[in-house]
Amino acid sequence: MKRGDILLIGLIVAVALVFLVPRWLGNNTSENNHNNEERVAKITVDGKLFKTVALTGEEQTIDINTEFGYNQLKVHSYGIEMIDADCPDKVCLTFGFIDRNGGTIVCLPHKLMVEVVATGGGDDVDALIK
Repeated sequence: MKRGDILLIGLIVAVALVFLVPRWLGNNTSENNHNNEERVAKITVDGKLFKTVALTGEEQTIDINTEFGYNQLKVHSYGIEMIDADCPDKVCLTFGFIDRNGGTIVCLPHKLMVEVVATGGGDDVDALIK
């Protein structure tokens, strides 16, 4: 490695640290405001609301038995994930853990959808155009 290569790598690392260090210090108020919202998971089966679950740190298991099939959800760490299903393809198990507003888990064979939504006052009108 030449001296110029080492200087270039050092410069790239220094620039990257300039952008990452403020985030590590926890001064990102925008991120904190969004993370402090209370969130719920809306579970719908065949387009109809089945259940609304508060996403808490407390662990709980939700069993969903319908005429379409069986699914099992697990709420923990302020999020939710699908842990079991009897559908043939099991694609719904690959969605993983969701905890952010707008995150979804879908099981098409069972017509099931789980969506994370914030319960805060973010549904106000931002602008009106005539």
